[in-house]
Amino acid sequence: MAHTAGRTASRTRERLSAVADIGTRPGGRRHPLVAAAMVLPLAVVLAIVFGAVQAVVTQASSVAGMLGY
Repeated sequence: MAHTAGRTASRTRERLSAVADIGTRPGGRRHPLVAAAMVLPLAVVLAIVFGAVQAVVTQASSVAGMLGY
């Protein structure tokens, strides 16, 4: 029974490593779209939490007003 815990931990590490390697190029760099897909959900949550959405809407509305839209 003691030997199975080590194998399970090893498999878990392998799976996590495989998930982390999604979208990586042979040189070890991620494709830009994969990187953006990883970052955008967190960026949206942070923007909502800290009220940046209201600031962007205000700025966009000001620019649209200056352009006459």
